[in-house]
Amino acid sequence: MFVAMNRFKIIRGQEKAFEKVWIERDRHLDGVPGFVEFHLLRGPETEEHTLYASHTIWHSRGDFENWTKSEAFRKAHAKAGDNKPLYLGHPVFEGFEAVDEA
Repeated sequence: MFVAMNRFKIIRGQEKAFEKVWIERDRHLDGVPGFVEFHLLRGPETEEHTLYASHTIWHSRGDFENWTKSEAFRKAHAKAGDNKPLYLGHPVFEGFEAVDEA
C-alpha cells in the first residue's frame, strides 16, 4: 500500500471556498489502475491558516507514479493554479509506503 498526501495551509476565512473546490472537482481517479480511495481531511487551525490534507491510497508506489504521468492526472490538476488566493504557501507532498498492515 502507498499513501500519497498533500498538506495545504488555507488562509483563515477561505476554508469553505477551498472545500467547495475539492468537493465539486472531477478527480479523474475512477478506473485508474491501483487507485483505492481518496480523502480530504481538515486539521488544526492557527491564527493564520487551517491545515488540510488530501490523501489517496494506492495498491503500490508504482501505481501512484504511473498516475502522475497520465492524462487523468493532467486533467485532475488542470485548474489547480486558479485557486492560489486560498493558499498560504505551496502544498507539501508526502508519500508513505506501508510497512505493517492489520
